[in-house]
Order: sequence, then C-alpha cells, then structure tokens
Amino acid sequence: MKYPIGIQSFESLRSNGYVYVDKTALIYKLANEGHYYFLSRPRRFGKSLLMSTMAAYFSGKRELFKGLAIEQLEKEWTAYPVLHLDLNTDKYDHKEVLEQRLNLFLSEWEERYGRNVNEVTLSQRFEGIIKRIYQKEGKPVVILVDEYDKPLLQAIGNDELQSAYRNTLKAFYGTLKSQDRYIRFAFLTGVTKFGKVSVFSDLNNLTDISMDARYQTICGITEEEMHAYFEEGIRYVAENNEMTVEETCAKLKRRYDGYHFHQRSVGVYNPFSLLNTFAKGEFGSYWFETGTPTFLVQLLQRDKFYLPDLTQQQVTSDMLNTIDTINDNPISIIYQSGYLTIKDYDKEFQIYTLGFPNEEVEEGFTNYLMHFFFSS
Repeated sequence: MKYPIGIQSFESLRSNGYVYVDKTALIYKLANEGHYYFLSRPRRFGKSLLMSTMAAYFSGKRELFKGLAIEQLEKEWTAYPVLHLDLNTDKYDHKEVLEQRLNLFLSEWEERYGRNVNEVTLSQRFEGIIKRIYQKEGKPVVILVDEYDKPLLQAIGNDELQSAYRNTLKAFYGTLKSQDRYIRFAFLTGVTKFGKVSVFSDLNNLTDISMDARYQTICGITEEEMHAYFEEGIRYVAENNEMTVEETCAKLKRRYDGYHFHQRSVGVYNPFSLLNTFAKGEFGSYWFETGTPTFLVQLLQRDKFYLPDLTQQQVTSDMLNTIDTINDNPISIIYQSGYLTIKDYDKEFQIYTLGFPNEEVEEGFTNYLMHFFFSS
C-alpha cells in the first residue's frame, strides 16, 4: 500500500496508485449547495490536497475520479477555468514579498488571458483577469486560495507589516465580490480566522464551514475511514510492535485521534501522523515534530501564558470563532492551530471545554514548549 505522505497533488496521488480517503461526496455537496466558502484547519491536515481535488473536479478531469463517490453523483463534468493561489511558499518578512507573490500569479494568468494596460493595482488586474477569462472561455471562473493567512501569521508581532498585509489582501479578495457574476465557485483555506473579518469583510456571502457539522470530516480521517482504508497498515504496525490488532487500534486512537471541530462531532485522526505510522510501522510524534509554528510560541511568551491552564479552558463560541481578539487572548488561535480541541460542550450556557486532542500533542507541549519557555 502506498501512503500519500506529503502528496498534495490529487492528480499525482491518483495517477501513481496512492491510497485516497474519499472526500468527494462532500466536495460535490459544497459545489452544488453554495458558491463562496472558507475553511480553517490545522497545518498538515489535508487542506492542500482538498484544494487540489477541487481543482481537478472543476477542471472536468473525470478519469481521476473513477471509483469515487463523485463519479456517480456528477452527471455533467463541466470543465471550468480554475485560478489556484497558494500563499504557502514564501517567507513574508517584508511588505514587498506578498505583492511579488501576487504579481507572479497575476502575470502568469495575464500571459494566458491578456492584460489591459490601464489595470494598475493588484486588485484591478485580478478583476480584469476574471472578466477576460469569462469572456474568452464562456464559463465562470473557479477560484481556490490555499493558506490565505500565511503572510498574516508570519507578521505577528509586527503591527505595521500586519496592517500592510491586511490592506493588500482585503483589496485583492474584495475582487471576488465585485466580479461575482463571473465566478462559479470560490474556496479559501487557512490555519486561523484571525484575519477573516478585516480581510474578507466585503465578502458577506462567504460561508465559514470550519465548525459546520455537515463538513466536520472534510479533512482528517475518521475511525470508520481508518478501518475501511488502512487495515493493512494497522496489521503492519501491530506486527512490528508485537501488539495485538486491538491494542494497536487503542494506541492509535490515544495518540492521533480526538480532533473535534463541532460540539456534536465525531473525532478525527491527524492524517499526517496516522499515515506516517502506517508507512514506518512505528508510533511517533510526526505532526508535532514537523515544527511548532513560531507565531504560537511568540503569542504564548508575549502573554506569559500559564501552560497548565491549556487543559482547563472554558470558552464561548465567539472566542472559538474569533478573529481579532488575538491581541487579548491566544486561546482561539491555539485552538484553530490544532493544539487544543473541543472536549465537552455545555448546551445550557453555550460553553466549550477545550483540551489537548491526543497524547501526541500533549507530549509535544510538555517536552518542547515548556523546555522552550524555561530555557528562554
């Protein structure tokens, strides 16, 4: 069995025989019930693969979906022009980097669809591209934005740079509303929501599905999916560690399950850690060891946050969905980043209890962050 560790291209995954956990029924539901969506999920949780899958679907590449749920659901397989922006690749340490990254995308599209010399600003050029694509292709455009918040996260602690990035992105994404009649579908992802109100304030038709029960499993792997797709991997881990299958499943659950994105949600496993465990046959801290984001450490240090309190957090839904209270309390961004999750919900008072999702994250905080704090 070939495990798609680090594979973010749906076409590559399907063409080269990697196992794919079928999320296409949810993609079909999104595509046919709305037009503008936003999703917040932790890093290495499958967002980029989700975006690539959407790109293939909207490009009409039916052959890639053979045997998947959407093959039977979709009857038309219309090929739409797709604009895919990925903001994850640069180091956004000065203002010009974001403008340069956006300019690269725009220039590439302008080579294909033409440019009006009177379009000067980034947003004007984006508007012109969308309109010309529609006029040339005769079909509305699909727009996919991956890691919208990467520049904002890297500018935490630098208010001037943060403000500059927000202003640039606000104008750029505002194009989506002004060109609405030319857009078939738009989907934007990121780790956090802390820039969502200010960056997307003009997009009042943007549906946030981050805590939507209908889409709680669109990223991550459920218990049912683990057994449906990975029985071979489970047996390999069991044999390699001289454990029974039952013992192995119990340990997999303790270490990697437990992420909840709705008060009534099923738990989902961290896909990156689960796939690495199946591939290597060893339990490890795969997700945590890929690197704790600098912004998280900076926030905790800045607020002199008492780390043991992380397991005793009780918050309202407003705080979980907060965008700009990052300056007052880091809990929302810690939750959105995947280091805390929903453990319980008081329906009467509408209060969420948060805690570590699993052993991997709890051990990571204990072994890394506390050491970092005490040695700083």
